Amino acid sequence: MNASIQFNNVSLSYGDIADEVEVLKSISFSIDSNEVVSIVGPSGSGKTSIIMLASGLENATKGSIKINGDEIVGLKEKELSEVRRKNIGIVFQSFYLIPNLTALENVLLSLEANQQYGLEKDAENLLTEFGLSHRMHHLPSELSGGEQQRVAIARALINKPKIILADEPTGNLDSANSESMIDLLFDYTKKSNTSLVMVTHDSSIAKRCDRIIEIRDGQIV
Repeated sequence: MNASIQFNNVSLSYGDIADEVEVLKSISFSIDSNEVVSIVGPSGSGKTSIIMLASGLENATKGSIKINGDEIVGLKEKELSEVRRKNIGIVFQSFYLIPNLTALENVLLSLEANQQYGLEKDAENLLTEFGLSHRMHHLPSELSGGEQQRVAIARALINKPKIILADEPTGNLDSANSESMIDLLFDYTKKSNTSLVMVTHDSSIAKRCDRIIEIRDGQIV
């Protein structure tokens, strides 16, 4: 298989030499195309930092990060945005929906940000697939937490990304909605031959993945 994500001796630290805080310490791993991988570990171990680095939302202090063969360390923001546009969909624990836009408009906003227009039917079909056909014209405040997360996932997937990065996507959901969200993500990943990298604290979710990467004190253990 071809690697969709490659980390080679990647370090991340904050502060200057006198009070430097090392978040990640020379970690290396690769994730194959179509592979489902969970990242687990205690709070503060560096799990979310891996998602932020892989998406280009954080800059590595040292090392190499390749997304589908393209080096992203050292790229300017405009170039990183292009890498994200072509390759990546991101799902966060918080939904980050625009409060004055409907569910459908929130999904369409993702298309427009990527300069794709006239695809309203595609957005409607995806929301329908996610069980929101009767809710797509509702505002986020009119939706349950589970429905809001479905909209957030639809927004991440509408551009047909090759890689899905999910940071605790069920963290704000009850157990029933959590299971439903994970089923939805796993089904989509399998159907679309997409890589899925998911930070989770839920061991039952982690065990459903092809592989588990455990992080502790900024290192892979």
